[in-house]
Amino acid sequence: MVGQIVNRKSAIVNSMSRDYWEHRYQTQDMQWEKGEPSPGLVDFLATHPDLVRGSVAVPGCGTGHDVRALVKAGFEGFGFDLAPSAIALATEKTRQLGLSAHFTLADFLHDEPPHKFDWIFEHTLFCAIQPAERDAYVHAVRRWLKPGGHYLAVNYFLCEPPGPPWPTTREEIMERFAPHFELLAEWLPRSYASRTGKERMFWWALRTATIAKNS
Repeated sequence: MVGQIVNRKSAIVNSMSRDYWEHRYQTQDMQWEKGEPSPGLVDFLATHPDLVRGSVAVPGCGTGHDVRALVKAGFEGFGFDLAPSAIALATEKTRQLGLSAHFTLADFLHDEPPHKFDWIFEHTLFCAIQPAERDAYVHAVRRWLKPGGHYLAVNYFLCEPPGPPWPTTREEIMERFAPHFELLAEWLPRSYASRTGKERMFWWALRTATIAKNS
């Protein structure tokens, strides 16, 4: 019986399933929940007041801190997550603050988007999925963005295995994204205290030629 339980848990972790993430919420095993939006995102919005606003998707939105920061900055915010508890918490917290945003239960890697987005923002989602799913992740970003749309990401470089999260490197990020995206900027962002110096932020624009070739 113990072996069956261990094997079942391993299978859930390996698939990074909705059950796995929902279990993390149900057991309050939520080390990623910092009670505030990504500091890197907050600073980016503050230092780029003239950004063209539009719709923004936040996959792996959790309880919605980043979505709400984007809404406050003038974007139309859409949050997506695998875990029903995450969507429920994000919806309620947003309602309590008198803000308007859209939160939907969805599998970013495999579901079709409800529509194409002007922006995608993610904070360490790339590192939260299985490394074997990273090709699917890049394809999903391309699938969910409008041609010429912007992809803003905070990547977690120095997290320790075993995951999630799983570490990555600048070399891997460039190898996976540069063929399809133009790199507009990259920098070391302000981070949560426990992640200072361990994250790197990338601002990409989806190359329109890759959309035409693969549409």
